[in-house]
Amino acid sequence: MQRMSDQPTRWTPATVYPDMWVDPDDDPRTRDEASPEGELATLQGFLTDYRLTLRMKCEGLDAEQLARRSVPPSTMSLLGLVRHLAEVERDWRNWITDGDPLPRLYGEKDADFHGAVAEQAVVDDAFSDMEREQAATDAALVEHPDLNERVGKDKIAVRELMVHRIEEYARHCGHADLLRECVDGRVGQ
Repeated sequence: MQRMSDQPTRWTPATVYPDMWVDPDDDPRTRDEASPEGELATLQGFLTDYRLTLRMKCEGLDAEQLARRSVPPSTMSLLGLVRHLAEVERDWRNWITDGDPLPRLYGEKDADFHGAVAEQAVVDDAFSDMEREQAATDAALVEHPDLNERVGKDKIAVRELMVHRIEEYARHCGHADLLRECVDGRVGQ
């Protein structure tokens, strides 16, 4: 006897490589130019691609799907990840400064995930917050192009901050893979 399943059917629009999110010609992360020159440009390239990957994992979903906690018992959702990354971008900017830290965007610990509710205004605000915080952190780091420079109260190396940013996005893109697949079955890198 066959059972009904709540699991969506796995799918991808990719035809060239069926384990990919999109075909290479349709992938905005694919560049025809030569690989970046230097360590800073390489780090910035990886960060840009992971940020874009997260956005791609969220494309085409409505507010309910973005807010769905699709991998229980985890409280993570795609919308929660967007809000979380907006929050950590702000926090990383606090690492750079010697001044008073900026306040948290969403309040107490884990409010970024718990406040990720299925309302279009919350979705719009989350993406706006993430873009604004990414731009502000990027702008702050432009002032520190030397990866060996130590910044902020804790004198963290700019290189360590850049690598940590990439690691954070990469880790959460892995979460996004699972969350998205459980929402609508779409698979791929």
